[in-house]
Amino acid sequence: MPPAPDQHPSLDEQVAIYQREYRDLDPQVEKVVNALSRLDRRMNVAYGRQLVTLGLGHAEWEVLKELVMAGDPYQLWPGTIAKRLGLTPAAMTHRIDRMLAQGLVTRERDPHNRVRVIIGITDEGREKWLQVMRRASVFEEALLQDLTSVERALLGELLTRLLRRVEHAQPDAGGRLTDLD
Repeated sequence: MPPAPDQHPSLDEQVAIYQREYRDLDPQVEKVVNALSRLDRRMNVAYGRQLVTLGLGHAEWEVLKELVMAGDPYQLWPGTIAKRLGLTPAAMTHRIDRMLAQGLVTRERDPHNRVRVIIGITDEGREKWLQVMRRASVFEEALLQDLTSVERALLGELLTRLLRRVEHAQPDAGGRLTDLD
């Protein structure tokens, strides 16, 4: 019997439907891939809700994250950020302009190359980043609460192996690709 129109099929039901329609399907592979996809979608929704409560959007979070990952003094050129995020220079400029207005970042002339500008994180931007990380840590700990430390380590290693394979097979897929937009 099909699920109610407002109810998504369970993971096992989805795999069974796929297998019914495509008999060559490996149900173990399909279950892993669909579980990862569903988990990713739900985690993104949860993170998005946390960002909204802090007055941030995903776009702003991405920039703050890149600046923090750059390390002290938490500065990058806009083109570097744009490339890492798969954005056009125009889209990056628009994003930076919004974040400047919010007091999250600074934009200054690069002292080593007066033609270029450099983007830095403000104290307020750094505090927003920390608030997001604190909330995310609580959510992530709850997400993994049923796994032992050994299971967490194993899951982390297995997912990292999958990620390495995908990154090797598609090294250009780290950002937004125009053929996928």
